[in-house]
Amino acid sequence: MPDFLKDKKRFYTPVEYVLDKIGGLYKMPILWRLKDKPWRFSELKKSIDRASDRMLSKTLKELVFDGFVAKEIIPEVPVKTVYSITEKGQRSIAIIMALRNYGFELMKEDNIEHND
Repeated sequence: MPDFLKDKKRFYTPVEYVLDKIGGLYKMPILWRLKDKPWRFSELKKSIDRASDRMLSKTLKELVFDGFVAKEIIPEVPVKTVYSITEKGQRSIAIIMALRNYGFELMKEDNIEHND
């Protein structure tokens, strides 16, 4: 497959492209949490406590920009911001599930115990 440009960024394979969209430290964990219900920023922050506010905010903005996550601002006092998964984001869950299951297989092969 020939390389291609998207948003001034060069990609060489479709896998590289999808990993740019949902890869990294926080995108998949965010999508995984949103798959069942909407979450507020503060709930995501508590659940992914290793992420700084800045990184979590940046990652959510990227997921919203790319159409994987929807952001809803509810005008009440105080203002409430809720994030939910979109149809596009929901389609990524099968990929994340496959990677997660493969990760568990590799951990088992390497004698790494885990809590599911």
